[in-house]
Amino acid sequence: MACPEEERERAFEGVLAKYRDRPGATIPLLQEAQEIYGYLPQEVIRRIARELRQPVSRVFGVATFYAQFHLRPRGRHVIRVCQGTACHVKGSANVLEAVEEELGIRRGETTGDLRFTIEPVACLGCCGLAPVMMVDEDTHGRLTKDQVPRILARYA
Repeated sequence: MACPEEERERAFEGVLAKYRDRPGATIPLLQEAQEIYGYLPQEVIRRIARELRQPVSRVFGVATFYAQFHLRPRGRHVIRVCQGTACHVKGSANVLEAVEEELGIRRGETTGDLRFTIEPVACLGCCGLAPVMMVDEDTHGRLTKDQVPRILARYA
């Protein structure tokens, strides 16, 4: 039985072969590599650059331009606290502060055990539920900072 790392390597080799000699393959290659690894390790970016015969700086530039790409490992659960106008007026800053305090990390960071990542988000489009936080695909609305520990405990 192959270990997960061997399986990822085999899947990545398949993706590299799929896009070999295909112009305009940088973004789909980065997307599929990120699906395999969960983020884009530096070595993966270097291998993509070699495969596409592009400078590493060009591939890195694409990966850093688009918000969909992540250069560091992300947590198993991604927390998004809405910072839109309605949420801001209703106290989303307090909710975000409670999340940061509960997890001991700041926005954009991942806990050491790779359980949680806090990602800033401009608007979740749930203004009627303000202030809103999403954990993975679950929406939690009309929040107070006191509710945050109980909600996060569900994902522990």
